[in-house]
Amino acid sequence: MFPHPLYQLPKHFQMGSGGPYSGGGPPTLRRIPSHPLSRPRAPSTLLPSMLMFGVILASCGLLLMIERGILADVKTPPPRGDLAWRSHNRGEVQRAEDPDYEILRDIRNRTLSVVCGQKNVARSPWDLPVGQRRTLLRHIIVNDKYRFLYCYVPKVACSNWKRVLKVLDGHLENVDVKLKMDHKSDLTFLSDFSPDEVTYRLRHYYKFLFVREPMERLLSAYRNKFGEIKEYQQRYGLEIVRRYREKPGASQGEDVTFSEFLRYLLDEDVEKMNEHWMPIYNLCQPCAVTYDFIGSYERLKEDANTVLEAINAPPYIQFPERQAWYKPVTKETLHYFLCNTPRGVIRELLPKYILDFSLFAYALPNITSEYCRN
Repeated sequence: MFPHPLYQLPKHFQMGSGGPYSGGGPPTLRRIPSHPLSRPRAPSTLLPSMLMFGVILASCGLLLMIERGILADVKTPPPRGDLAWRSHNRGEVQRAEDPDYEILRDIRNRTLSVVCGQKNVARSPWDLPVGQRRTLLRHIIVNDKYRFLYCYVPKVACSNWKRVLKVLDGHLENVDVKLKMDHKSDLTFLSDFSPDEVTYRLRHYYKFLFVREPMERLLSAYRNKFGEIKEYQQRYGLEIVRRYREKPGASQGEDVTFSEFLRYLLDEDVEKMNEHWMPIYNLCQPCAVTYDFIGSYERLKEDANTVLEAINAPPYIQFPERQAWYKPVTKETLHYFLCNTPRGVIRELLPKYILDFSLFAYALPNITSEYCRN
């Protein structure tokens, strides 16, 4: 199904009973333990297996374009959220497009259309299992004054967006106030409302989210949480070192390697992941919520301005610049970490994040020997 061995599902992912070719139920993925030292990995509950099957089919066009080099030099990020297959338009600001931008938007729109059109896909939060619905509603911030909903994704400029929301509500004087961001206080979440109130806001408010290249987001979370925050080193780092290092020694979790972190993600149940590395699909459920705009981290300033215009924010409110202390993940940094990670680990991890790659039109990571030699 996939055009290149690099993009194939790991061999120990096998189709279970049933499926479209056997006349039974939807296809299932079962994992055969591949390493005698690792504990049995919990089966991924990323989404119903039929949806996984559908997105793999929908991704073939994207993978073929990657394989043939069509998108190799594309510099623009995923397109805006004015999805052609949606039935309504919020009057977004029209901007000059370029061919690469159009290609990416077309890929995303087609993939979203196919995946979200699958028979068993939840088309509203009330169709989701309780746990998934709870995660979704807890990640959508509500602003009743300007009538919009923002699904925040950690490591995708969500701290700066929360600053903007607090300024809009009058809880902050301006977006440049120097203080540690409190991610809960002075914010209202969709989970705070009754079902009828939730339904009303989903139907009538402007809805947006921002996305980021999946591996870059994981690397950003790894560097930040394990390199700077002791709480994460103790809560997650110690367990990762104990589980995946033959000789943990006196490690306090501060020296977790990127490879160890990715191996930990392989064994984690997606539904129970920490929000900083849970797939964007699971956080914001773009099939269950009809987002009016999907911006990207790569076009942060431009897309943020589009949102501010769409919600009629006062002109004096500008999206904040990056904090001086922030160290962005560069293309070279990502290249270094990916190429120094066992290729099999990355290949096995891709199915857990395939929806983020496919729905938001991000090319799969290039970890070929030739690329890494450069």
